[in-house]
Amino acid sequence: MNKTLLLIVIDFLFLNLIALTRWEKAAPTQPRTAPVPEVAGNSPPQNQDLVELMRLSLQDEQGTRERMAAQLQATQAELQGREQNLHQLQTDKSQLESSLAVTQQNVRELNQRVAAASQDAAMTKERLAQILRDLEAKQAETERQQQQISALSRQQAEAQQRIEGLNVAVKVAEQEKTLLRENLAETKQQVEVERQERQKALAQTGQLAEGVGKLAEKSGEIAQEIRENRPINANVLFNDFLANRVFTTLTASRKSLFGTINREKETRTVLVTDGKAVYALVHANETPFPVTSNEVPADWARITGQFGRAPVTASITEFHFLSIDPRVIVIPVPSDLAARLGVKVYQTALEPFKFTEAMLVSNGGSGYGEVSFKLDSTTPQYVRMDNRFIKHLVGEFTPSAGDLVFSKTGELLGIMVNNNYCAVIDNFLAAKTIKTGDNARDQHTADIQAEMISRLQRLPFRLQ
Repeated sequence: MNKTLLLIVIDFLFLNLIALTRWEKAAPTQPRTAPVPEVAGNSPPQNQDLVELMRLSLQDEQGTRERMAAQLQATQAELQGREQNLHQLQTDKSQLESSLAVTQQNVRELNQRVAAASQDAAMTKERLAQILRDLEAKQAETERQQQQISALSRQQAEAQQRIEGLNVAVKVAEQEKTLLRENLAETKQQVEVERQERQKALAQTGQLAEGVGKLAEKSGEIAQEIRENRPINANVLFNDFLANRVFTTLTASRKSLFGTINREKETRTVLVTDGKAVYALVHANETPFPVTSNEVPADWARITGQFGRAPVTASITEFHFLSIDPRVIVIPVPSDLAARLGVKVYQTALEPFKFTEAMLVSNGGSGYGEVSFKLDSTTPQYVRMDNRFIKHLVGEFTPSAGDLVFSKTGELLGIMVNNNYCAVIDNFLAAKTIKTGDNARDQHTADIQAEMISRLQRLPFRLQ
């Protein structure tokens, strides 16, 4: 109950108690004395005074009661007004409590939104900070790798010069070997002539028999030389290529901000050997690792590959970028697998420049034709193919990077590195190696690819 209302009720009860109490009965009892004999002649005045006194008392009490009744009515009116105010206050309180509950719910929702927004902002700041740290680390790593690439480029240039010197020395040694063979043949002939002159005393029958034997031996050597120097028909060479080509497939994948990126390349080629090991020969642009100036290298996370021909296939475990040209890639093939494939393994040309023409096979067998080529003393590892004159053209095509070139004797001469130049394959010295598997990111394939692109850009413009 309201404290003000309680005080009013207490005051009202207290006033009623005062007004209704007969105080004359509450007076203390006086000891009674012996009655005094009334004096004659004095009674009427005493009774008159008592009556007057009682009348005055009754008038006072009546006035007091009227005042109390008026005060009670005013108090009741005030109490009723206060009860109405109290009811209105309770109604306002209920409305305020409802509004307060709604406001508190809105505040809680706003707090939750603010907390979520703060958490998102904190996560975004942390991610941005992490990205900035990663970017700085990448930039530092890039600078370090650029320094390493520069050092490796210098070493590669020195190694290339030494290789070119060795190639020249090998060619000189081959020429000297040829001269020695010719001198040895002439010496043998001279010795034979002297021996014949010393044996003139022998019987004519023995001389005739010896002459017949020499003629037969010489005829065999001449026949072998004719076979080696006789060009093979282009149709035969192309049919041989179709019967012995194999398929290679390389796939690379990595994660990015937009999902998984997959790159897959398939090509048709042949197996080739230098007498020591067997390889499948492909152009880098026919793999997920093209070597072009507009390529952006990337670190691939997973690299897989297969090669072969039905029903025999095998997984690719690694592949090499050759030192001859950064665009030439070879895939090692185990000798037992090459035997199980049942295909011809082409030899590298021992005398690639014996003929002035070669057979060019385009796009893994979509077309072929005989093309003349020219040597360039400034680029001894390459020959320029004369694309203007393609004889016996089969299929509509334009010579392009990745086309295979065979000598007229059926040996592999090389592979086209662009539309005009063919890289002559005479060794399989590897510049860089990439292994396949699920942990390819550890090999930093982007650095390897960037180094190959840098090597390409250092070549003469006509060879790029």
